[in-house]
Amino acid sequence: MELTYLQTFREVALRQSFTRAAEELDYAQSSVTTQIQKLEKEYGVKLFERYGRGLRLTMAGEELLQYANQILDLYQQSKESLAKQGGGTLSIGTIDSLAAYYLPPIIHELKRKYGNLSIRLQPDREDHIMEKISRGNYHIGLMLGQHHIDSSLRWITIRNEPLLLIGNPQHPLLRYSSIELEHLREAEWILPEDGCNYRIMLEKLLRAHHIPVRIGIELGNPESIKRYVMSGTGIALLPQMVVDQEIKRGELSVLPFTHSEIQLDIMMVIHPKKWVSHAQQELMDRMMAEPE
Repeated sequence: MELTYLQTFREVALRQSFTRAAEELDYAQSSVTTQIQKLEKEYGVKLFERYGRGLRLTMAGEELLQYANQILDLYQQSKESLAKQGGGTLSIGTIDSLAAYYLPPIIHELKRKYGNLSIRLQPDREDHIMEKISRGNYHIGLMLGQHHIDSSLRWITIRNEPLLLIGNPQHPLLRYSSIELEHLREAEWILPEDGCNYRIMLEKLLRAHHIPVRIGIELGNPESIKRYVMSGTGIALLPQMVVDQEIKRGELSVLPFTHSEIQLDIMMVIHPKKWVSHAQQELMDRMMAEPE
């Protein structure tokens, strides 16, 4: 059995498609199919099953994926140790706002140093990120949070990220020098999707003070939320990094609202027993060196 088969298997598991895995690996689809069939013959189990129009791992496939991650990591570790270089693939699970607004300059500098490094950025939900870190699917997880949710993982707080209440520059709430919770009773909200932790935080606070949450629009993308807020449709709570440029250009205004329960940290999570490559350590060091 060749390591290539495990690499192909991992790619199919990630893409949930033989076709997309073949495109990513620059293989013929028949080659991908053959490699998976050889793995299934080697282990005597089915690794994938049909699920709608796609694929999903069987229980045996889930177990093999954990071993495959460890084996491929060890292989990359041996290459790095011998060649003293930072190649291979670095998988990062994160949320949309961090992928779009926090990571780009850090990734750019990392790529300048490790030109042969492939970086796989996977926007995901917080609960999925933790699960995939535990299984070894991601090398690093990045999220916005307040607490170390899973004590079996290693958590590192990078910095505080302010959450800002934003509105159109003509929004009537700007007439207040300081916005109290009661002032938000009639507000119409543009909110991110259900699983977003700062939405959960906001709704919990408002409901604890019996303030109704009037949802005007729900959107899954921070850029879309900003566009609707700029149009005057409603107000939103977003991380400062997401709205900095629009505030500087005068397209959005910060509504004067603060509350001790509305705050988040950028948090990094890794598996405590997973091997750390030179490139991963460099990325972690760069994030930890970021100014407050």
